[in-house]
Amino acid sequence: MRTPLLFNAFVMNTPSHLSPGLWTHPDDHGRDYKRLAHWTGLARLLEEGLFDALFIADSLGVSDVFGGNADTALQQAIHVPINDPFPLVSAMAVTTEHLGFGVTASVSYDHPVPFARRITTLDHLTDGRIGWNIVTSSLASAARNFGRTQLDHDARYELAEEFASVCYKLWEASWEDDAVRDDTKAGVYADPAKVHPIHHAGRFFEVPGIHLSEPSPQRTPLLFQAGASERGRRFAARHAECVFVGAPSKTVLKRSVSLIRDARRAAGLDPYGIRILAEHTVIAARDLATAQERLNAYRAHASASGALALMSGWIGHDLSRYGLDEPFRHIESNGIRTAVEAMSSADPNKVWTIGEIASWCGIGGLSPLSVGGPGEVADSLESWAEETDIDGFNLSYAVLPGSFRDFIEHAVPELQRRGLYKKSYAEGTLRRKLFGRDRLDAPHPAGLARAEMAASSRESRQSRKAEEPA
Repeated sequence: MRTPLLFNAFVMNTPSHLSPGLWTHPDDHGRDYKRLAHWTGLARLLEEGLFDALFIADSLGVSDVFGGNADTALQQAIHVPINDPFPLVSAMAVTTEHLGFGVTASVSYDHPVPFARRITTLDHLTDGRIGWNIVTSSLASAARNFGRTQLDHDARYELAEEFASVCYKLWEASWEDDAVRDDTKAGVYADPAKVHPIHHAGRFFEVPGIHLSEPSPQRTPLLFQAGASERGRRFAARHAECVFVGAPSKTVLKRSVSLIRDARRAAGLDPYGIRILAEHTVIAARDLATAQERLNAYRAHASASGALALMSGWIGHDLSRYGLDEPFRHIESNGIRTAVEAMSSADPNKVWTIGEIASWCGIGGLSPLSVGGPGEVADSLESWAEETDIDGFNLSYAVLPGSFRDFIEHAVPELQRRGLYKKSYAEGTLRRKLFGRDRLDAPHPAGLARAEMAASSRESRQSRKAEEPA
């Protein structure tokens, strides 16, 4: 187990993220998602608590599988309404100095040219604290809204490979490190000889020109990815620096971590050259009894229909067709079967009902739940890290921002005492804080893009010099 562990806060620009119904709890302020002060206050709290990053999920579609429509999603605020996460970052960066920002953005419905510029802009404005969670968008409702036919699973990753490749060329291979002269006396801001078109022509994109933005502190943002399929793991092994995984049991999580590290080995890369973070929900308090009281109060606000709508969207199967007392074994869906069997791994003979599934997913979605005072929470997180080989946690919440405040107040000091949580921030960019460097180097594709550009530039300059008259 690598220590200290990494800790991200897992949120979404919407009233309710992974605890359906908890937006009705008096201590929850998720409905303030439209107010900038809500986000700047959260960022300050997380930085005071020495969180590594704020990880912002996103979706371009609506969960309309449950009941065959979006009614429950709208009634229970299941990821709708949802606002764009990108504009939040600049404001939160102004109020913080060290907190990183991982922003989810899909390759399926964007174009590399404007996207690369948005990321470079944020990397400048945050002094290098931006990360990109690369997703491919699986919701059919998103494809319909963009007037497109959804690509199949593997084709979406082929698109992602090319999208990322174009971005790397723009970020790393267009502007040389000393292209910006900013010379007021000579009247030259950038040296044209050191700014290069990328000449990309592929299956999905054709981008002949230059990157519109000058190089930012990291150039390429810190790269997150969360693919759980075999194809997704291969993509993560090649591209990701941090991998986000979700599993409701240690057995399943350990297997997922092992498969990701195996994918890195198969690609000829250091299996421990990436950081793997697991989704987890913590209910912390001064002691176990108080934490349990909080959990019971939260469960009283949890929405069964909302949880099942959330689950239906994940598995692509309408759970409204079944009664709450009905056993899950009557449902022909590999997704739900796998999920519930993982949940009951400690007791493989247990038969779960739809109602019990809804109860489980009502607090933190499918993530594991650690409840207790400082010692119980620290014991739980330490055991998850030791037994599954993860590098840290993406912490979900029950109420916002209370769950994070409770974690910082009650769990962090004990985790620090055990050497599991840092006591201060490292200086520099988000990548430097996590990996000790600002830039990506070969064999990462971004590093290779920069190396190819450098080699090409040297050859061009040598050729021009050879042509000059003696």
